[in-house]
Amino acid sequence: MNKSRILITCPKGLPPILKQELLSLGFPVLSEHLSGVHTEGTLEDAQKLNLFVRTGHRVLYEVKEFSARNAEDLYRVLAGIGWEALIPAEGHICVTSSVENETIRDSRFASLKSKDAIVDRIKERTGQRPDSGPERDRSVVHVYWKEESAVVYLDTSGEPLSRRGYRRIPLAAPMQETLAAGVVLATGWRGEANFINPMCGSGTLAIEAALIGLNRAPGLLRSNFGFMHIKGFPESAWNELREKAKQQSRRSIPGRIIATDIDPDAVEAARKNATTAGVEHLIEFRVCDFRDTPLPGNGMIVMNPPYGERMGEIAKLEGLYKDIGDFFKQKCKGYTGYVFTGNPALSKKVSLKPKRSIPFFNSGIECRLLEYELYEGTRKVKKMKTTG
Repeated sequence: MNKSRILITCPKGLPPILKQELLSLGFPVLSEHLSGVHTEGTLEDAQKLNLFVRTGHRVLYEVKEFSARNAEDLYRVLAGIGWEALIPAEGHICVTSSVENETIRDSRFASLKSKDAIVDRIKERTGQRPDSGPERDRSVVHVYWKEESAVVYLDTSGEPLSRRGYRRIPLAAPMQETLAAGVVLATGWRGEANFINPMCGSGTLAIEAALIGLNRAPGLLRSNFGFMHIKGFPESAWNELREKAKQQSRRSIPGRIIATDIDPDAVEAARKNATTAGVEHLIEFRVCDFRDTPLPGNGMIVMNPPYGERMGEIAKLEGLYKDIGDFFKQKCKGYTGYVFTGNPALSKKVSLKPKRSIPFFNSGIECRLLEYELYEGTRKVKKMKTTG
């Protein structure tokens, strides 16, 4: 297919980081939105984006932009598109939608109407009707419809890109892979310094740090994407792209990655996830209290403590955040410290003034990545006398 607009969706807070990713990959940034970035390219470019982008969720290749007042308009326009050249008649299709239209009460109806238009068109042209259902493991089409403006996309990702494939043991409330990658990228860590991750949970931050340090494409672990189920998928070109990505990966990194947790089950889960990701040799795991985490040299220390949602939990966590502040002040001099939290009141218990406060969203909760400069000794600022 020809070059078209491509929308890469992501959680709120990540578009500025996703934008930098696209620019570093050589893609133009056409526009930046609350939860996505527009670029442009061919379907083969969409494959590259699926392979290399760390902070995006879905790579949506635009098929057509159009106007639709109601479901009948939607059906008519979609039935006029040559889907038989895109989706195998013997295949399977899933249609997802995002709808804000006064004539539609349930977005599932819009998905159903869109699916009918697509499969009816294919049956009319080929005599065969594709299967359909909610599974996103084959051909996926996404319809965005707000008021009278609509866009239909090929979802070239299928399952969200956050599902890297390595997190077999997630534990409770894990940080999503795309968010973890965004947090690591926001620190500026690229493998040269040490990356310390106390309270590591299932290891997502440490694993994403290892992948970034190695410059290893996050999509290499996945064996299935939506673009593989589009007619004319160039399998040999895809395999060449994967091999090139493997060759671009580093074999080792100068910095050390240390991940600790007081829970032995968490450390075991993190170790197994790292093994699945192929980075277990880069991460030093240890079962210990966060205050006993080894701190070699300088670097980044990134913590993602619980931030509670009920008053009883918050009261108990105040002491933990105070302990984190004490740990930073007493043991982490020379490091840059980071605390990722969704509770501003708790973050004040750290009792350090953050140099930066970077906004993120975690499952709809507004969060902040707070950066602290932990100086060696006391920082003295000399006031210069001026004359005039």
